[in-house]
Amino acid sequence: MPIVVNLDVVMAQRKMSLSELSEKVDLTLANLSILKTGKAKAVRFSTLEALCKALDCQPGDILECR
Repeated sequence: MPIVVNLDVVMAQRKMSLSELSEKVDLTLANLSILKTGKAKAVRFSTLEALCKALDCQPGDILECR
């Protein structure tokens, strides 16, 4: 079962741009883009926590197992 990253969906629901999210979670645009497109091989819990805090969501809103 692949893990699907729904970061773009959550960002769209929150009307947040990649650059705005990048500033809030202190990640480069390149690293966020890799995560957003599902090309990341791993995600640190601290990064996931920062994303959830910035987007006011739960980890399951961003990551989905299909």
